[in-house]
Amino acid sequence: MESLFGKTLDELRDVTVILGLPSYTAKQIADWLYGKHVFSIDDMTNLSLSARKQLKENYKFGTEACSKVQTSIDGTKKYLFNTSVNKYIETAYIPDSDRHTVCVSTQVGCKMGCLFCMTGKQGFQGNLTAGEILNQLHSIEESSRITNIVYMGMGEPLDNLEPVLKSLEILTSEWGYAMSPRRITVSTIGLLPAMREFLEKSEAHLAVSLHSPFEEERKMLMPVQQVYPLNEVLQEIRSWDFGKQRRVSFEYIMFRGLNDTPEHVKELTKILSGIRCRINLIRFHPIPDTPLDTSSDETISAFKDALNDKGITTTIRASRGEDIYAACGLLSTKKLLKKS
Repeated sequence: MESLFGKTLDELRDVTVILGLPSYTAKQIADWLYGKHVFSIDDMTNLSLSARKQLKENYKFGTEACSKVQTSIDGTKKYLFNTSVNKYIETAYIPDSDRHTVCVSTQVGCKMGCLFCMTGKQGFQGNLTAGEILNQLHSIEESSRITNIVYMGMGEPLDNLEPVLKSLEILTSEWGYAMSPRRITVSTIGLLPAMREFLEKSEAHLAVSLHSPFEEERKMLMPVQQVYPLNEVLQEIRSWDFGKQRRVSFEYIMFRGLNDTPEHVKELTKILSGIRCRINLIRFHPIPDTPLDTSSDETISAFKDALNDKGITTTIRASRGEDIYAACGLLSTKKLLKKS
């Protein structure tokens, strides 16, 4: 049975036409789904009993409770959700003072095969619907506290572009969650032309996984470099006027002896010249069967200072949820499911 949750206002209008309901009912349904945060059609109390009956006979509400939750010593939580392809995804909730971030997944597994990522180790198993993406923030205990959303969980968001754009429309529309796009960041390894379409159709921030400014190193870390070279990705970014509010950032995982040298600082400064951006340095969290190791804290700190001295705003992202495998690059349901 088709879900109501995850439909846009236009799609809900189509539902009302099919069922012969008044046109204004679509906005009422949207308000219940996204504004009032309910979990059943019966809760839509300003709809007539007959309207609710018709909806229940033809549609399911469409949200899914989590099947497991783990809590880190630092307060980070990792939620496990079942999906329509009968597989599992993970969602991370990260509290930090008055900032409450949820890191959502967009795919079950991933096709991209990045050397440093646990999700890619399980291969690609399916795309999430817009409803399944949104369910990750709708159905967690902290839903009402969320201030920021990052599309940085399992999968490559721009490899599942249509549902991602649809979820962003629902998040940012006044009839949906009415959230500012400036509180949402979508990450990508640089899929063109999907990145171009994202930039055209959404106002959310863009985060690009960079990890090395040198072609051969990046190719070793990220096979996508062979299809969409970094210079083409940067050329596309340069063609956009991001304005004063929209941000582009670059994610840079630090690997000992590989991408953490003064030569890398120099080359990053060169290739990012003219782009108003931020670099987020990330400690590598070791995964099985990889030759990679993380840079020392001293090296990471010196790398940050060197980039800042060159005029590139650079920060070190705090590692969160390592003890429950919720940190960057660690999301994979295999270990968790074995425990279940």
